[in-house]
Amino acid sequence: MADSKASLSIDGKVIAELPILKGSAGYDVIDIRTLGGAGYFTYDPGFLATASCESAITYIDGGNGVLQHRGYPIASLAKEADFLEVCYLLLNGKAPTKAEYDEFKSIITNHTMVHEKLAHFFQGFLPDAHPMAMVCGVVGALSSFYHSDLDIDQPDQRMRSAHRLIAKMPTIAAMAYKYSIGQPFVYPRNDLTYAENFLHMMFSVPAEEYKVSPVAARAMDRIFTLHADHEQNASTSTVRLAGSSGANPYACIAAGVASLWGPAHGGANEACLNMLEEIGDVSRVDEYVAKAKDKSDPFRLMGFGHRVYKNFDPRATVMRETCHEVLEELGVTDPLLDVAMALEKVALEDPYFIEKKLYPNVDFYSGIILKALGIPTSMFTVIFAMSRTVGWISHWDEMLSQPGQKIGRPRQLYTGEIDREFTPLKNR
Repeated sequence: MADSKASLSIDGKVIAELPILKGSAGYDVIDIRTLGGAGYFTYDPGFLATASCESAITYIDGGNGVLQHRGYPIASLAKEADFLEVCYLLLNGKAPTKAEYDEFKSIITNHTMVHEKLAHFFQGFLPDAHPMAMVCGVVGALSSFYHSDLDIDQPDQRMRSAHRLIAKMPTIAAMAYKYSIGQPFVYPRNDLTYAENFLHMMFSVPAEEYKVSPVAARAMDRIFTLHADHEQNASTSTVRLAGSSGANPYACIAAGVASLWGPAHGGANEACLNMLEEIGDVSRVDEYVAKAKDKSDPFRLMGFGHRVYKNFDPRATVMRETCHEVLEELGVTDPLLDVAMALEKVALEDPYFIEKKLYPNVDFYSGIILKALGIPTSMFTVIFAMSRTVGWISHWDEMLSQPGQKIGRPRQLYTGEIDREFTPLKNR
Protein backbone atom coordinates (compact mmCIF):
# COMPACT_ATOMS: atom_id res chain seq x y z
CA MET A 1 0.00 0.00 0.00
CA ALA A 2 1.26 3.48 -0.92
CA ASP A 3 1.36 5.56 2.27
CA SER A 4 3.38 8.42 0.81
CA LYS A 5 5.04 9.63 -2.39
CA ALA A 6 8.50 10.54 -3.56
CA SER A 7 9.02 13.46 -5.92
CA LEU A 8 11.61 13.13 -8.66
CA SER A 9 13.05 16.50 -9.60
CA ILE A 10 15.45 17.19 -12.47
CA ASP A 11 16.96 20.66 -12.84
CA GLY A 12 14.53 21.92 -10.23
CA LYS A 13 11.46 20.66 -12.07
CA VAL A 14 9.28 17.89 -10.60
CA ILE A 15 8.78 15.34 -13.37
CA ALA A 16 7.17 12.48 -11.44
CA GLU A 17 5.35 11.67 -8.22
CA LEU A 18 6.21 8.10 -7.31
CA PRO A 19 4.28 6.06 -4.71
CA ILE A 20 6.26 4.63 -1.78
CA LEU A 21 5.17 1.10 -0.94
CA LYS A 22 5.58 -0.43 2.51
CA GLY A 23 5.93 -4.15 3.12
CA SER A 24 5.49 -6.01 6.40
CA ALA A 25 9.27 -5.74 6.99
CA GLY A 26 12.39 -4.45 5.28
CA TYR A 27 13.04 -1.35 3.21
CA ASP A 28 10.26 0.78 1.76
CA VAL A 29 10.07 0.57 -2.03
CA ILE A 30 9.64 3.41 -4.52
CA ASP A 31 7.24 2.34 -7.26
CA ILE A 32 8.87 3.50 -10.51
CA ARG A 33 6.52 1.77 -12.95
CA THR A 34 5.22 5.06 -14.33
CA LEU A 35 8.66 6.61 -14.74
CA GLY A 36 8.95 5.58 -18.38
CA GLY A 37 6.06 7.89 -19.19
CA ALA A 38 8.24 10.81 -18.05
CA GLY A 39 11.02 9.71 -20.40
CA TYR A 40 13.32 8.03 -17.87
CA PHE A 41 14.37 4.55 -16.77
CA THR A 42 16.39 3.63 -13.69
CA TYR A 43 19.87 2.13 -13.95
CA ASP A 44 20.70 -0.65 -11.51
CA PRO A 45 23.14 -3.30 -12.83
CA GLY A 46 22.77 -6.50 -10.86
CA PHE A 47 19.45 -5.23 -9.44
CA LEU A 48 21.18 -4.35 -6.17
CA ALA A 49 18.56 -1.74 -5.23
CA THR A 50 15.57 -2.96 -7.22
CA ALA A 51 12.59 -4.93 -5.93
CA SER A 52 11.61 -7.06 -8.92
CA CYS A 53 8.47 -8.51 -7.38
CA GLU A 54 6.14 -8.69 -4.41
CA SER A 55 6.58 -11.85 -2.33
CA ALA A 56 5.41 -13.31 0.98
CA ILE A 57 7.76 -16.31 1.04
CA THR A 58 11.16 -15.37 2.49
CA TYR A 59 12.44 -12.37 4.43
CA ILE A 60 16.12 -11.54 4.85
CA ASP A 61 17.69 -8.80 6.97
CA GLY A 62 21.36 -9.19 6.13
CA GLY A 63 22.55 -6.52 8.52
CA ASN A 64 21.06 -8.30 11.51
CA GLY A 65 21.55 -11.87 10.34
CA VAL A 66 17.85 -12.65 9.91
CA LEU A 67 16.39 -15.30 7.59
CA GLN A 68 12.74 -16.29 7.87
CA HIS A 69 10.53 -18.52 5.73
CA ARG A 70 6.86 -17.51 5.90
CA GLY A 71 7.74 -15.71 9.14
CA TYR A 72 9.41 -18.71 10.80
CA PRO A 73 13.09 -18.18 11.82
CA ILE A 74 15.48 -20.47 9.96
CA ALA A 75 17.11 -21.76 13.17
CA SER A 76 13.74 -23.00 14.47
CA LEU A 77 12.94 -24.72 11.19
CA ALA A 78 16.33 -26.40 10.91
CA LYS A 79 16.26 -27.70 14.48
CA GLU A 80 12.57 -28.48 14.99
CA ALA A 81 11.15 -29.35 11.55
CA ASP A 82 12.13 -31.79 8.85
CA PHE A 83 12.65 -30.78 5.23
CA LEU A 84 9.22 -31.90 4.00
CA GLU A 85 7.56 -29.78 6.69
CA VAL A 86 9.58 -26.81 5.40
CA CYS A 87 8.55 -27.69 1.83
CA TYR A 88 4.89 -27.64 2.86
CA LEU A 89 5.06 -24.25 4.56
CA LEU A 90 7.01 -22.68 1.67
CA LEU A 91 4.38 -23.89 -0.79
CA ASN A 92 1.30 -23.26 1.35
CA GLY A 93 2.20 -20.29 3.53
CA LYS A 94 1.91 -21.91 6.95
CA ALA A 95 3.22 -24.85 8.94
CA PRO A 96 1.12 -27.99 8.40
CA THR A 97 -1.08 -29.73 10.90
CA LYS A 98 -0.24 -33.39 11.61
CA ALA A 99 -2.91 -34.52 9.13
CA GLU A 100 -1.72 -32.07 6.47
CA TYR A 101 1.88 -33.14 6.95
CA ASP A 102 1.04 -36.84 6.70
CA GLU A 103 -0.93 -36.28 3.50
CA PHE A 104 1.84 -34.15 1.98
CA LYS A 105 4.52 -36.67 2.92
CA SER A 106 2.47 -39.45 1.34
CA ILE A 107 2.07 -37.46 -1.89
CA ILE A 108 5.80 -36.74 -2.14
CA THR A 109 6.74 -40.33 -1.28
CA ASN A 110 4.49 -41.69 -4.01
CA HIS A 111 5.95 -39.35 -6.64
CA THR A 112 9.62 -40.26 -6.09
CA MET A 113 9.89 -42.78 -8.93
CA VAL A 114 10.63 -41.56 -12.47
CA HIS A 115 9.40 -43.03 -15.72
CA GLU A 116 11.66 -45.86 -16.84
CA LYS A 117 12.20 -44.17 -20.19
CA LEU A 118 13.59 -41.14 -18.38
CA ALA A 119 16.38 -43.37 -17.09
CA HIS A 120 17.38 -43.99 -20.70
CA PHE A 121 18.12 -40.28 -21.10
CA PHE A 122 21.29 -40.74 -19.09
CA GLN A 123 22.69 -43.10 -21.72
CA GLY A 124 23.06 -40.10 -24.02
CA PHE A 125 25.58 -38.44 -21.70
CA LEU A 126 29.27 -39.20 -21.64
CA PRO A 127 30.25 -40.91 -18.37
CA ASP A 128 32.51 -38.01 -17.39
CA ALA A 129 29.78 -35.39 -17.89
CA HIS A 130 29.30 -33.09 -14.91
CA PRO A 131 26.29 -34.21 -12.82
CA MET A 132 24.80 -30.70 -13.07
CA ALA A 133 24.79 -31.00 -16.88
CA MET A 134 22.81 -34.23 -16.59
CA VAL A 135 20.38 -32.86 -14.01
CA CYS A 136 19.75 -29.70 -16.04
CA GLY A 137 18.93 -31.73 -19.16
CA VAL A 138 16.83 -34.40 -17.47
CA VAL A 139 14.77 -31.95 -15.39
CA GLY A 140 13.90 -30.00 -18.54
CA ALA A 141 12.91 -33.25 -20.24
CA LEU A 142 10.35 -34.02 -17.51
CA SER A 143 7.88 -31.78 -19.32
CA SER A 144 7.70 -34.34 -22.15
CA PHE A 145 6.29 -36.89 -19.69
CA TYR A 146 3.56 -34.61 -18.29
CA HIS A 147 2.53 -32.59 -21.34
CA SER A 148 -1.18 -33.10 -20.60
CA ASP A 149 -0.80 -31.57 -17.13
CA LEU A 150 0.97 -28.29 -17.88
CA ASP A 151 -1.81 -25.67 -17.76
CA ILE A 152 -0.08 -23.06 -15.61
CA ASP A 153 -3.35 -21.16 -15.15
CA GLN A 154 -4.75 -24.07 -13.12
CA PRO A 155 -3.61 -24.01 -9.46
CA ASP A 156 -4.13 -27.76 -9.03
CA GLN A 157 -1.89 -28.54 -12.01
CA ARG A 158 0.76 -26.13 -10.74
CA MET A 159 0.72 -27.87 -7.34
CA ARG A 160 1.00 -31.33 -8.89
CA SER A 161 4.02 -30.12 -10.84
CA ALA A 162 5.51 -28.80 -7.60
CA HIS A 163 4.99 -32.13 -5.87
CA ARG A 164 6.56 -34.04 -8.75
CA LEU A 165 9.63 -31.83 -8.83
CA ILE A 166 10.24 -31.96 -5.08
CA ALA A 167 9.80 -35.75 -5.10
CA LYS A 168 11.82 -36.60 -8.21
CA MET A 169 14.82 -34.31 -7.80
CA PRO A 170 16.61 -36.63 -5.31
CA THR A 171 15.99 -39.59 -7.64
CA ILE A 172 17.37 -37.72 -10.65
CA ALA A 173 20.33 -36.40 -8.66
CA ALA A 174 21.25 -39.87 -7.40
CA MET A 175 20.88 -41.28 -10.92
CA ALA A 176 23.33 -38.67 -12.22
CA TYR A 177 25.84 -39.74 -9.57
CA LYS A 178 25.38 -43.46 -10.18
CA TYR A 179 25.76 -43.00 -13.93
CA SER A 180 28.96 -40.98 -13.45
CA ILE A 181 30.60 -43.81 -11.48
CA GLY A 182 29.26 -46.67 -13.59
CA GLN A 183 26.95 -48.19 -10.99
CA PRO A 184 23.33 -49.31 -11.54
CA PHE A 185 20.52 -46.93 -10.63
CA VAL A 186 18.88 -47.52 -7.25
CA TYR A 187 15.11 -47.10 -7.00
CA PRO A 188 13.54 -45.03 -4.19
CA ARG A 189 11.96 -46.76 -1.20
CA ASN A 190 8.70 -45.67 0.38
CA ASP A 191 9.75 -46.78 3.87
CA LEU A 192 12.56 -44.22 4.09
CA THR A 193 12.47 -40.51 4.88
CA TYR A 194 13.31 -37.93 2.22
CA ALA A 195 16.93 -37.60 3.35
CA GLU A 196 17.35 -41.33 3.99
CA ASN A 197 16.01 -42.11 0.53
CA PHE A 198 18.53 -39.82 -1.12
CA LEU A 199 21.47 -41.33 0.76
CA HIS A 200 20.22 -44.83 0.01
CA MET A 201 19.92 -44.10 -3.72
CA MET A 202 23.39 -42.53 -3.66
CA PHE A 203 25.35 -45.20 -1.81
CA SER A 204 23.56 -48.54 -1.84
CA VAL A 205 24.46 -51.29 -4.32
CA PRO A 206 22.58 -54.47 -5.27
CA ALA A 207 25.36 -56.71 -3.92
CA GLU A 208 24.91 -55.87 -0.24
CA GLU A 209 22.60 -54.25 2.26
CA TYR A 210 23.10 -50.57 3.01
CA LYS A 211 22.00 -48.99 6.27
CA VAL A 212 21.58 -45.24 6.38
CA SER A 213 23.31 -43.59 9.31
CA PRO A 214 20.83 -41.57 11.42
CA VAL A 215 23.54 -38.93 11.92
CA ALA A 216 24.10 -38.65 8.18
CA ALA A 217 20.37 -38.49 7.46
CA ARG A 218 19.82 -35.77 10.07
CA ALA A 219 22.71 -33.73 8.67
CA MET A 220 21.46 -34.19 5.12
CA ASP A 221 17.96 -33.08 6.11
CA ARG A 222 19.35 -29.92 7.69
CA ILE A 223 21.40 -29.14 4.60
CA PHE A 224 18.21 -29.44 2.53
CA THR A 225 16.34 -27.11 4.90
CA LEU A 226 19.10 -24.50 5.11
CA HIS A 227 19.27 -24.24 1.31
CA ALA A 228 15.52 -24.42 0.62
CA ASP A 229 15.05 -20.75 -0.27
CA HIS A 230 16.93 -17.47 -0.10
CA GLU A 231 14.66 -14.75 -1.46
CA GLN A 232 15.36 -13.20 -4.90
CA ASN A 233 18.79 -14.66 -5.63
CA ALA A 234 20.09 -15.18 -9.17
CA SER A 235 18.58 -18.63 -9.75
CA THR A 236 15.22 -17.77 -8.18
CA SER A 237 15.05 -14.60 -10.28
CA THR A 238 15.90 -16.73 -13.32
CA VAL A 239 13.00 -19.08 -12.56
CA ARG A 240 10.64 -16.13 -12.12
CA LEU A 241 11.79 -14.48 -15.35
CA ALA A 242 11.44 -17.72 -17.31
CA GLY A 243 8.05 -18.35 -15.72
CA SER A 244 6.83 -14.86 -16.61
CA SER A 245 6.86 -15.92 -20.26
CA GLY A 246 4.44 -18.76 -19.53
CA ALA A 247 7.10 -21.47 -19.80
CA ASN A 248 6.24 -24.83 -18.22
CA PRO A 249 7.47 -25.49 -14.66
CA TYR A 250 10.04 -28.11 -15.66
CA ALA A 251 11.68 -25.74 -18.14
CA CYS A 252 11.68 -23.01 -15.49
CA ILE A 253 13.34 -25.24 -12.88
CA ALA A 254 15.90 -26.39 -15.47
CA ALA A 255 16.67 -22.70 -16.02
CA GLY A 256 17.15 -22.33 -12.26
CA VAL A 257 19.53 -25.30 -12.24
CA ALA A 258 21.55 -23.70 -15.06
CA SER A 259 21.79 -20.41 -13.17
CA LEU A 260 22.76 -22.13 -9.92
CA TRP A 261 25.55 -23.96 -11.76
CA GLY A 262 27.45 -20.69 -12.12
CA PRO A 263 30.48 -20.60 -9.78
CA ALA A 264 29.45 -17.20 -8.41
CA HIS A 265 26.18 -18.71 -7.16
CA GLY A 266 25.88 -22.40 -6.35
CA GLY A 267 29.49 -23.45 -6.50
CA ALA A 268 30.61 -21.83 -3.24
CA ASN A 269 30.86 -25.00 -1.14
CA GLU A 270 32.66 -26.80 -3.97
CA ALA A 271 35.08 -23.85 -4.20
CA CYS A 272 35.58 -24.10 -0.44
CA LEU A 273 36.68 -27.74 -0.71
CA ASN A 274 38.99 -26.86 -3.60
CA MET A 275 40.57 -24.20 -1.39
CA LEU A 276 41.09 -26.70 1.42
CA GLU A 277 42.79 -29.03 -1.05
CA GLU A 278 45.06 -26.17 -2.13
CA ILE A 279 46.07 -25.50 1.48
CA GLY A 280 46.53 -29.23 1.97
CA ASP A 281 47.79 -29.37 5.55
CA VAL A 282 47.16 -27.70 8.93
CA SER A 283 50.79 -26.55 8.98
CA ARG A 284 50.04 -24.22 6.03
CA VAL A 285 46.93 -22.54 7.46
CA ASP A 286 48.83 -19.53 8.86
CA GLU A 287 50.55 -19.05 5.49
CA TYR A 288 47.22 -18.92 3.65
CA VAL A 289 45.58 -16.71 6.26
CA ALA A 290 48.44 -14.23 5.70
CA LYS A 291 47.84 -14.44 1.94
CA ALA A 292 44.14 -13.69 2.51
CA LYS A 293 45.03 -10.59 4.53
CA ASP A 294 47.47 -9.35 1.89
CA LYS A 295 45.56 -6.97 -0.40
CA SER A 296 48.14 -7.46 -3.16
CA ASP A 297 47.61 -11.23 -3.17
CA PRO A 298 44.69 -12.51 -5.32
CA PHE A 299 44.10 -15.50 -2.99
CA ARG A 300 40.72 -15.49 -1.23
CA LEU A 301 39.45 -17.64 1.59
CA MET A 302 36.30 -19.27 0.21
CA GLY A 303 33.39 -19.92 2.54
CA PHE A 304 33.93 -16.82 4.69
CA GLY A 305 31.64 -13.80 4.73
CA HIS A 306 28.50 -13.42 2.64
CA ARG A 307 27.24 -10.89 0.11
CA VAL A 308 23.88 -10.60 1.87
CA TYR A 309 24.75 -11.13 5.52
CA LYS A 310 26.89 -8.38 7.01
CA ASN A 311 26.87 -10.28 10.26
CA PHE A 312 27.00 -14.02 10.98
CA ASP A 313 25.07 -16.09 8.43
CA PRO A 314 22.09 -17.39 10.49
CA ARG A 315 22.19 -20.67 8.57
CA ALA A 316 25.84 -21.14 9.51
CA THR A 317 25.00 -21.10 13.23
CA VAL A 318 22.91 -24.25 12.85
CA MET A 319 25.20 -25.79 10.26
CA ARG A 320 28.22 -25.36 12.54
CA GLU A 321 26.55 -27.41 15.27
CA THR A 322 25.64 -30.11 12.75
CA CYS A 323 29.13 -30.09 11.27
CA HIS A 324 30.83 -30.75 14.61
CA GLU A 325 28.20 -33.37 15.46
CA VAL A 326 28.85 -35.24 12.21
CA LEU A 327 32.63 -35.14 12.54
CA GLU A 328 32.45 -36.33 16.13
CA GLU A 329 29.87 -39.11 15.72
CA LEU A 330 31.11 -40.49 12.41
CA GLY A 331 34.74 -40.31 13.49
CA VAL A 332 35.88 -39.35 10.02
CA THR A 333 39.63 -38.86 9.60
CA ASP A 334 40.59 -36.62 6.73
CA PRO A 335 43.44 -34.05 6.59
CA LEU A 336 41.20 -31.60 4.76
CA LEU A 337 38.68 -31.65 7.59
CA ASP A 338 41.49 -30.87 10.01
CA VAL A 339 42.44 -27.90 7.80
CA ALA A 340 38.83 -26.73 7.84
CA MET A 341 38.62 -26.83 11.62
CA ALA A 342 41.90 -24.92 11.91
CA LEU A 343 40.58 -22.26 9.54
CA GLU A 344 37.34 -22.01 11.49
CA LYS A 345 39.30 -21.39 14.71
CA VAL A 346 41.28 -18.58 13.07
CA ALA A 347 38.17 -16.93 11.63
CA LEU A 348 36.36 -16.95 14.96
CA GLU A 349 39.33 -15.63 16.98
CA ASP A 350 41.51 -13.47 14.69
CA PRO A 351 40.72 -9.71 15.09
CA TYR A 352 41.13 -9.20 11.33
CA PHE A 353 38.27 -11.58 10.52
CA ILE A 354 36.12 -10.38 13.42
CA GLU A 355 36.52 -6.72 12.44
CA LYS A 356 35.62 -7.41 8.81
CA LYS A 357 32.91 -9.89 9.88
CA LEU A 358 34.39 -12.63 7.71
CA TYR A 359 32.69 -15.43 9.60
CA PRO A 360 32.38 -18.94 8.19
CA ASN A 361 29.17 -19.13 6.18
CA VAL A 362 26.74 -21.96 5.41
CA ASP A 363 28.76 -23.03 2.36
CA PHE A 364 31.86 -23.55 4.49
CA TYR A 365 30.11 -25.91 6.90
CA SER A 366 27.90 -27.69 4.37
CA GLY A 367 30.95 -28.44 2.20
CA ILE A 368 32.73 -30.00 5.18
CA ILE A 369 29.67 -32.09 6.06
CA LEU A 370 29.19 -33.35 2.50
CA LYS A 371 32.88 -34.24 2.34
CA ALA A 372 32.59 -36.15 5.63
CA LEU A 373 29.56 -38.04 4.31
CA GLY A 374 31.57 -39.23 1.32
CA ILE A 375 29.80 -37.12 -1.28
CA PRO A 376 32.12 -36.01 -4.12
CA THR A 377 32.53 -32.29 -4.76
CA SER A 378 30.97 -32.62 -8.23
CA MET A 379 27.66 -33.41 -6.47
CA PHE A 380 27.69 -30.44 -4.09
CA THR A 381 25.87 -28.07 -6.43
CA VAL A 382 23.44 -30.83 -7.43
CA ILE A 383 22.44 -31.19 -3.78
CA PHE A 384 22.04 -27.41 -3.60
CA ALA A 385 19.70 -27.61 -6.63
CA MET A 386 17.71 -30.41 -4.99
CA SER A 387 17.26 -28.31 -1.87
CA ARG A 388 16.42 -25.09 -3.69
CA THR A 389 13.82 -26.69 -5.99
CA VAL A 390 11.08 -26.11 -3.42
CA GLY A 391 12.02 -22.44 -3.16
CA TRP A 392 12.07 -22.05 -6.94
CA ILE A 393 8.72 -23.72 -7.45
CA SER A 394 7.15 -21.79 -4.56
CA HIS A 395 8.18 -18.47 -6.10
CA TRP A 396 7.02 -19.64 -9.54
CA ASP A 397 3.60 -20.60 -8.15
CA GLU A 398 3.31 -17.37 -6.15
CA MET A 399 4.12 -15.28 -9.23
CA LEU A 400 1.51 -17.01 -11.36
CA SER A 401 -1.13 -16.66 -8.67
CA GLN A 402 -0.73 -12.86 -8.51
CA PRO A 403 -3.12 -10.80 -10.67
CA GLY A 404 -1.75 -8.56 -13.40
CA GLN A 405 1.45 -10.54 -13.86
CA LYS A 406 3.51 -9.38 -16.85
CA ILE A 407 6.34 -10.92 -18.79
CA GLY A 408 9.72 -9.73 -17.52
CA ARG A 409 11.28 -7.06 -19.73
CA PRO A 410 14.30 -5.26 -18.22
CA ARG A 411 15.45 -2.03 -19.85
CA GLN A 412 18.96 -0.92 -20.75
CA LEU A 413 21.27 2.05 -21.04
CA TYR A 414 22.22 1.90 -24.70
CA THR A 415 25.82 2.94 -25.46
CA GLY A 416 26.25 1.64 -29.02
CA GLU A 417 26.39 3.35 -32.41
CA ILE A 418 23.43 5.27 -33.87
CA ASP A 419 22.30 5.88 -37.48
CA ARG A 420 25.27 4.29 -39.22
CA GLU A 421 25.07 4.04 -42.99
CA PHE A 422 25.23 0.45 -44.21
CA THR A 423 27.37 -0.30 -47.27
CA PRO A 424 26.45 -3.46 -49.25
CA LEU A 425 29.09 -6.19 -49.16
CA LYS A 426 29.80 -5.92 -52.90
CA ASN A 427 30.82 -2.28 -52.45
CA ARG A 428 33.13 -2.93 -49.51
